[in-house]
Amino acid sequence: MQKQKLVMVGNGMAGVKTLEELLKLVPDRYDITVFGAEPHGNYNRILLSPVLAGEMSLPDIMLNDLDWYRAHGIALHAGRQVVEIDRVRRIVRADDGTEARYDRLLLATGSVPFILPVPGKDLPGVIAYRDIADTEAMIEAANQHRHAVVIGAGLLGLEAANGLALRGMAVTVVHLGNWIMERQLDRPAAELLQATLEAKGMRFCLAAQTAELVSGEGGRVAEVRLKDGRSIPADLVVMAAGIRPNTTLAERARLLCERGIVVSDTLQTVTDPRIYAVGECAMHRGIAYGLVAPLFEQAKVCANHLAGYGIGRYPGSVTSTKLKVTGVDVFSAGNFMGGEGCDEIVLHDRPGGVYKKLVLKGDQLAGAVMVGDTADGAWLFQLVREGRSVADMRERLMFGPAVAEAATA
Repeated sequence: MQKQKLVMVGNGMAGVKTLEELLKLVPDRYDITVFGAEPHGNYNRILLSPVLAGEMSLPDIMLNDLDWYRAHGIALHAGRQVVEIDRVRRIVRADDGTEARYDRLLLATGSVPFILPVPGKDLPGVIAYRDIADTEAMIEAANQHRHAVVIGAGLLGLEAANGLALRGMAVTVVHLGNWIMERQLDRPAAELLQATLEAKGMRFCLAAQTAELVSGEGGRVAEVRLKDGRSIPADLVVMAAGIRPNTTLAERARLLCERGIVVSDTLQTVTDPRIYAVGECAMHRGIAYGLVAPLFEQAKVCANHLAGYGIGRYPGSVTSTKLKVTGVDVFSAGNFMGGEGCDEIVLHDRPGGVYKKLVLKGDQLAGAVMVGDTADGAWLFQLVREGRSVADMRERLMFGPAVAEAATA
């Protein structure tokens, strides 16, 4: 039986996870071709911050090196960016003219960083933070310069700030929001985390809007000017103000794109059933996910359909965040902000660096957020996801499963 041809565009974690799952199910079904814009195999982007901090190097974070592709008979075109999809002839074409025909096409183009549209955004010394090349550029800058400004106080921005500080730079974090990591933390949790980071030497400008980036005598960026008139010295500016699904190629191919490439519960694009999309580039039921766990759930379902089994369905993901932000444990899940109809149970030990908030709606745990002590995170996430009644252990929820569930047994 002649093998079908599977082409994957993008060589990141979600796409390669799909291939790994597919090879477990049907190792001989496809001739597989992969195009990756970076000149490497597949590496763990989550570990870019330890590379920046000097704790790891690129070989340490590789998930699938070039030998893995060869061992599985996968033709990898590394450093090649696909610029065109011919859906009639079922051919993809790369920037160097390389073409590959497909029976099935998997788009795993990931996301692109949002670059603030301010004067000076194209100056030397202004970079994003998305891949190993960005990380290496930041390491080089830290070896030659003193002052860094990170724009954005999400997880990526804080990790960038920490890594640059560890390399000896004076770092200021500029953030539009009123508190850091507002997507993962409520205000008291964020203020506790910020105090820990300030103790490490980082400075913060919150509720601050960047007006322009100004060059120095040599043409390199030299300062960041804020709309309130303040000016911050900056030999390096790192844009970490968010990401956007990378839909450029899909749009050229006239696939339906909204916030991301619109896919069904089978991860097939709603425009063309021969074309699938997974990862940060995809939008499913109105949501584009950026966390690893949902992307890997998508990968398993996509592999099931590419294998021809046709029984997997992706219903969406209930997400939680468990992170170590510059050495501080952080966890959040569900509706951790609370609101109308919700009750809150709060433990706040500022001197001990511990904050916990449980949000209840009726007899169910609706959400939770914790800083400093996240040991019960997995258990709390399970309660949120399952939606079961916690009425019998409400008064003991804060003390963890051993206490809460033992008393109800």
